[in-house]
Amino acid sequence: MDSPHGAAVKAEGFGLKGPRGWTFRGVGIDAAPGSLIAVEGPSGSGRTCLLLALTGRMKPTEGHAEVGHHRLPKKMAAVRRIAALGPVPGVNDLDQALTVAEQLREGALLQRRYEGPVRALLRPRAERRTDTEARIGAALAAAGLDLETLPKGPRTSVRDLERLETVRLSVAIALLGSPRLLALDDLDLKLSEAERAEAWDLLRSLAAAGTTVLAVCSEAPADAVVLRTAPADPSDPADGADTGTKAADTGTKAADTGAADTEPADTEDAAAGPADTEDVNDDTKGTDDALAEAGRA
Repeated sequence: MDSPHGAAVKAEGFGLKGPRGWTFRGVGIDAAPGSLIAVEGPSGSGRTCLLLALTGRMKPTEGHAEVGHHRLPKKMAAVRRIAALGPVPGVNDLDQALTVAEQLREGALLQRRYEGPVRALLRPRAERRTDTEARIGAALAAAGLDLETLPKGPRTSVRDLERLETVRLSVAIALLGSPRLLALDDLDLKLSEAERAEAWDLLRSLAAAGTTVLAVCSEAPADAVVLRTAPADPSDPADGADTGTKAADTGTKAADTGAADTEPADTEDAAAGPADTEDVNDDTKGTDDALAEAGRA
C-alpha cells in the first residue's frame, strides 16, 4: 500500500491538567516524518491522554505541539484529519457483533463518507465498489492480515480474533484513510514475547514506508523514539514533570513526563469519523470531558 509522507511530531512544554491534577506535563519531542515513536510507561501514567492529545483528540492545558505543521491546540481539527487511531480501548473499539469483512466495509464506508471528497460519492456504484475492494486489500496487506488464514475467512467474527489479529485489523481500518500519523494504544497488552516482536515489526514496516507511527507500550524497543510517562510524586508541588531526554539513533529527542491521574476509561465510540468544525478555545475543559469528546472525534 502506498503510504503518504509521514507527519513530523514536535512538542515543547506540552501538558494536560485534569480536575484532579496533571495528567502529563513537560513533554518535549522532535521526531522526523516516518519515525517510530513509543510512549512508554505503566498503566495510569497518562500514556493514553498523551496519545490522544498528540492526535488532536484532547486539548492540552499548556505548551504546544506541532503535527505535520499543524500547531496544537489551535489546529486540532486539522491534526485529526491527518492522524488516524489504530486500537485505542474505549475510544474506537471494534464491533464484536460484526464479521471481519463487515467491519472492514464499515470502516471504508465511514472513511469515504466523512473524509473523502464529495465527488467520490457521485461515481458509479461499480466503480466505488472496485475502489473500496482495492483499498481494503492494500490496507490488509500493509497490516499483515491474511483473511484466508482466519478460522472462517472473511466471515470470522471479530470476537473470535486473537489479540494480534485484532491489532492488525484495527491498523488496516486506520490505514484506509492514508493517514500521515498512525497512533495505537496498549500495543503490547496481552501479547506473548513473540507476538510483541511481530507487532513491532509491523509498525517498523509502516514507518519505513513513510507513515509516522506513535504507539503506547509498557516496554519500548531500542530503535524507537521514546516518550516516558510515570506517575507524579504526590509530594512534588509542581505535580511532577521530569524533562530528561532520551534519543533514538535518528537523532530525534524525547522527554520524560509526569502524570498525577489515570486515564478515564469510559468514552463513546469513535466510528463517526473526524469532526468537521474548528475547535473552540475552552481552557477549562477537564480531562474526563476531553476523553469523552475523543470518542466523538
